Amino acid sequence: MTTPALPPIPADRLPALLRAMPKAELHMHIEGSLEPELIFALAQRNGVALPYASVEELRRAYAFTNLQSFLDIYYAGASVLLKEQDFHDMAWAYLERAAADNVVHTEMFFDPQTHTARGVAMQTVIDGLHRACVDAKAKLGVSAALILCFLRHLSEEEAFATLEQALPFRDKIVGIGLDSSEVGHPPEKFARVFARCRELGFHLVAHAGEEGPPAYVWSALDVLKVERVDHGVQSTKDPALMKRLAQDRIPLTVCPLSNLKLCVFPDLARHNLGQLLDAGLVATVNSDDPAYFGGYMNENFVQTFAATGLTAQHAWQLAANSFEGSFVDAQTKAGWMARLNESFAQFGKA
Repeated sequence: MTTPALPPIPADRLPALLRAMPKAELHMHIEGSLEPELIFALAQRNGVALPYASVEELRRAYAFTNLQSFLDIYYAGASVLLKEQDFHDMAWAYLERAAADNVVHTEMFFDPQTHTARGVAMQTVIDGLHRACVDAKAKLGVSAALILCFLRHLSEEEAFATLEQALPFRDKIVGIGLDSSEVGHPPEKFARVFARCRELGFHLVAHAGEEGPPAYVWSALDVLKVERVDHGVQSTKDPALMKRLAQDRIPLTVCPLSNLKLCVFPDLARHNLGQLLDAGLVATVNSDDPAYFGGYMNENFVQTFAATGLTAQHAWQLAANSFEGSFVDAQTKAGWMARLNESFAQFGKA
């Protein structure tokens, strides 16, 4: 993608530009947007007992040392989701926040196995989430799509069963992903089910290279044949992989505050987002599980730029990359790019 000649943006206006510029979010787990207040409200509505006495006690539990310690509390929070309206309300709360952050498009992950294992029907999950997507387009001007993720700590057979349950609703799903505990569960564990999803015409993505090694990113590309890599920050350890990702323009959906919270990087100043961008990779910024990791889209942008010294040029590239990496048509992407350039033009004026 050719970068246009951008107007100079004064440093003191950069945070405001980051908040105002249009952007797409391509890595957000909708169950990870459940704020403690909504967890307690849904628990009360559905008569679910929680192992926490208050919103404050639950929020204090959000102290994670690694991915697994986060997942343990993440699955506990999801236990309050039982009815179609619950899934709608969860997604709607996120979509309102996304609109406030000038997110024009979002592709939301959801984990049906987290819910079907508790006896919640696949249709309940998908219909509730999809209804929120429809409402967001009509009421917020935000386009939203759903990506069904398989839980990688479960078996491929269970993933196949989940796929079959979801196929009656395939018109409401844009893609298939792979998430949950990465280490010890390489992408090739799901080679056959991803091949089937590819035959069915789904877009394919997978988490790889967050805590797992660069070898997992290679497997996601060559075995699962994904179009995007979720996270991928460990790729910098493999020069050949970096070259491959840049040449093939494989988007990486990077989640800076998540990486900080889960101790992937010791501090935000040492995050490698700038290194990925400067190497020509299609890196993007995303919030991952924003209720748990301390920030939605704009917080990820503002905090990361403040810590790393990234510039307005990087900001434009990240927003442009998010549009390029999205699963929408070229005309829609062109419209967003025009809005992005106009946003920069406005901020460049004296």
